[in-house]
This record gives sequence, C-alpha cells and structure tokens, in this order.
Amino acid sequence: MGGVVLVDLGLLGMLIGGLSLVRPLAILGVSDRRLAALVLIASAIVVVVGASLPAREVRVSSPQCDLDRFFPAYQFHEFHSMRIAAPLERVYRAVKDVSADEIFLFGTLVWIRRLGRPGPESILNPPPGKPLLEVASKTSFLTLADEPNREIVLGTLVAAPPGWRPAARPTAENYLNFLRSQPPGFAFAGINFRLQDCGPDCTLLTTETRVFASDAPVRRRFARYWRVIYPGSAFIRRMWLRAIAKRAKDTK
Repeated sequence: MGGVVLVDLGLLGMLIGGLSLVRPLAILGVSDRRLAALVLIASAIVVVVGASLPAREVRVSSPQCDLDRFFPAYQFHEFHSMRIAAPLERVYRAVKDVSADEIFLFGTLVWIRRLGRPGPESILNPPPGKPLLEVASKTSFLTLADEPNREIVLGTLVAAPPGWRPAARPTAENYLNFLRSQPPGFAFAGINFRLQDCGPDCTLLTTETRVFASDAPVRRRFARYWRVIYPGSAFIRRMWLRAIAKRAKDTK
C-alpha cells in the first residue's frame, strides 16, 4: 500500500506541477514556473520510487473462504465492503445480475483503461444491459467457485510469457493446480464477492482482489501497473458495490 500512496501523491504533484507550468497555482504554493518545474521533476521521482518499491508477500494462515483456498498467498490486494439492507438471497441475485450500465462511471473508466481502443466483448468492454459477471466468466475470467448466498470467486491470468497458450480448456481444478505449481513468468488474479448475514434483512457484502506473481521480474512489472491503476480500480469496485446494493434494495 505504501507504493500506491507514493505513486498517487507523485501523480497529483505532477498534475499540479504541469498545470503550474502553464499558469502558476499560487494558491497551492507554486508561485512561479521555475518552482513548477521543480515540483514536476520531484513528483516524477516520487512516482518512480513508489512504483519500484518491492511488493511484500502475504500468506493466509487459516483459510476462511473459497478465495483463501485458491489464493492463500498474494502480493497485491484490494478489499471493499458494504452493509446492504436486504436479505442474502436478494443480494446474491443482485451480484449475479448487475450490469456495467448500473455502475457509476464504469464505462468511462474502462474506456480510459483500454486507452479508447475498441475490442471484443470483455469486462473492459461489456455490452449494454448484460450482467457483468456473466460477461467476465464467458471471456477472460473463469468461475472458480459459486456457492449461492455465500461466495462467488473468479480467476484469470494478468501476465503470461509471450506466446503462451493453455494446453487444454481451463477448469477451476486445473487453474488451481497451475497456480500451485508457480510456473515462472505468470501473474494470477482472483476476485470474490462474499456474503454474510449481519441481521434481519441485512447482508454484509465484501469484494476482494488478490494477485499472485510467480517470480520477481513479473512481480516488479505488475507492481508498476498496479500502483498506477489502483485508484481507478478501487473507485470502480466501490461503485460496483453501490450498484449491487441499489439493485438488491429495489428488487422485491
């Protein structure tokens, strides 16, 4: 998380410095263009340092959910939660049914993330009105576990050696075996939605992302990517939970 904070602060500083080169932002303490240039250079250095920090590996000592079973070790992590005034059954159905259209700014942020380039149907380019988890599981993600009213886990590869192709149709079992073998040059990602009863007509919904990079070079490359995209990813995930909550509360 320290790397993410440094990268975010550095990018903010670069924005301030860049704007101040055009017109000094005295209100922010940047009184002239010379100081603006120094802010820009210093902030760029902060971004490089933050992106280059080593990623610490975390290991789960006592598995509590299916995500723990698939990803007991990881170096990159994101977690969000929300209490929803609806029973487990409605929240589970909302998780399965919510579409990208219902998630605030989802389309805009994934358009930026793919740099505006068109492409085939995927979670970064979902068709209107189609459940987002359905799009994910039919394109780049694999459903690893789906326990009604309890937990859904999806997995994917976010890095692989150039030219690599799977030898057989992926299944949850061979994904888990491949992950456990820790082949060099790969980064595995898992995302879950977990539901817990927290009282009458109340559900605690959590979503977590874990990424395991199998060797140091992949870990370093992915760290740079993760620390830049993390703020947008976190915002999307929070808006995703908000859309699920709205659908669950509106559905009777």
